[in-house]
Amino acid sequence: MAATFLLARLYGPLCAWGGPAVGELRPTGETPTRSALLGLVGACLGLRRDDAEAQAALAAGYGVAVRVDAPGRRLEDYHTVQAPKARKGFEPASRRAELLDVDEDDIETMVTRRGYLMDAVYTVAWWRRAAARWSLEEIAEAMRRPVFVPYLGRKSCPLGLPLAPLPSQAADLGTALAELDAAVPDPDPLAALLEPGPRLLVWDVDPPGGDPVAPQRVTLRRDAPADRARWQFAERPENAAQWEPAP
Repeated sequence: MAATFLLARLYGPLCAWGGPAVGELRPTGETPTRSALLGLVGACLGLRRDDAEAQAALAAGYGVAVRVDAPGRRLEDYHTVQAPKARKGFEPASRRAELLDVDEDDIETMVTRRGYLMDAVYTVAWWRRAAARWSLEEIAEAMRRPVFVPYLGRKSCPLGLPLAPLPSQAADLGTALAELDAAVPDPDPLAALLEPGPRLLVWDVDPPGGDPVAPQRVTLRRDAPADRARWQFAERPENAAQWEPAP
């Protein structure tokens, strides 16, 4: 029986996929986080961050898979941020409101080193779970006409190409990935960036139709949205294997 997947390629000059961070270092992972991929969908649909019910439905309703078509090159940005000292009971609605009537002595400077990937390319698949609120067709239409601007992990990382979502009726995830590969324009505008040979594939453990290949490892990744308001994330198991593109 065929299952429904939604596929897209992600590319931008810069991307950043966060993870556990302590102190001044804000590194990036090699593959998009589950929270980033669901956040991209939420931005396209126009879901607000403070809509807890919608955010919970988004987190529970969809599985994700990522194939690394080009790993990109690492870049580190030395970054400084100035902000007023915390004031008890004060929750500003904007950056401008936060800085109003603040004395110079009350300003603190934080130094961070932020990691990015340059010219990385990913093929991403989403599928619905039983709790899904939005159909994949609705999400595809939102990707074509997003309500909020989607970005690749951080707001400073815009998309380099349109998402061009592709709904797929396929027997399994592997067949769906091959279908997107066949739909890529010729010549491929990203051809110079793509990796030859096997590529890393990571996926949630419940793809329709079963695993596309035998997992070579299963890891726990803390990137499943748990509480959007508090920026809390839960662990989830993630399968990984090398994927051999069709000739």
